[in-house]
Amino acid sequence: MTNKTKKKLGIALKVAILVLVAWVLYQKLNNHQNLKEFERLMHNLGTDTVVITLSVVVVLMFANWFLEVVKWQYLCRPIERIGLWRATQSVFCGLTWAVFTPNRIGEYGGRVMFLQPRKRIFGVVAMGVGALAQLVLTSVAGSLSIAWFVNRFFEVTTVGGAAIWVLAILYASFFLVLYFNVRWINSWMQRIGFLRKFHRFFEILTRYSRRELATVFLNSLARFIIFTSQYCILMLVIIPDIEFLPMLLLIFILFFVQAALPTLDLFDFGVRSVTASYLYAHITDQDIAVMAIASCVWFINLILPAILGSVFVLKINFFGDTTN
Repeated sequence: MTNKTKKKLGIALKVAILVLVAWVLYQKLNNHQNLKEFERLMHNLGTDTVVITLSVVVVLMFANWFLEVVKWQYLCRPIERIGLWRATQSVFCGLTWAVFTPNRIGEYGGRVMFLQPRKRIFGVVAMGVGALAQLVLTSVAGSLSIAWFVNRFFEVTTVGGAAIWVLAILYASFFLVLYFNVRWINSWMQRIGFLRKFHRFFEILTRYSRRELATVFLNSLARFIIFTSQYCILMLVIIPDIEFLPMLLLIFILFFVQAALPTLDLFDFGVRSVTASYLYAHITDQDIAVMAIASCVWFINLILPAILGSVFVLKINFFGDTTN
């Protein structure tokens, strides 16, 4: 293709993405009953409480994604040095792409478009390291919380309960060991015939030292604490009589289920709401409030940043160097 054709095609792709995002967001948010219920619940708390609570949750959202920006910039160092602003555009653009793709897979494509074309596949692998760090935390906290949940709310024998704890610990340990030995994945790729040709892209995994992996892990832990805090704040404000420890452990299970089920960000509120309603029915009868809180966190953490990120879609150069 000529440069002129590439330019026209690039503009058409950007417009198509923005139109698609605008349409699906409008369709899903226009009649979102849980968000309307959340608005009603917050209205009953008083203006000052509402403003302070939502301000804190939104500030935590920006802190969460700032940490992700820093992590992405750090992970890119072995591939391509990018500035903080470019990393910010990259992360938020990825969030825009994520809203209409299964399990947020589009986030990878949207984000790596801000790297040089020949570095983009390496960027996908590097992004996978960051995603794995987040998955490890979700898996460890979630599996151990599920063991607690089953032993507390279901009738299991002592032996059965102990077996569940052992399985949970083994499951959590597997993810921890895999993460800090992520270079093993590169070796596995060489042994699988049809994947061997992609081996060179996974070589990037061998460039991360355990110290660097630990840095990424601590960043992910900080993010995990932040979005856990968002749920805690809203629940303690709207359902003040809820027990704190069970509430916290059920949040971990909610994260675990969300990570395990394939879904779209746009439909993720349904998964979150239904799962949260089932889990919290064991400790509170405020199921409507729980579903509303889950939907609010979904909107603030994923949909609001995706809307902001739509601006950066215009910065993508699909066929050449990204313009800063």
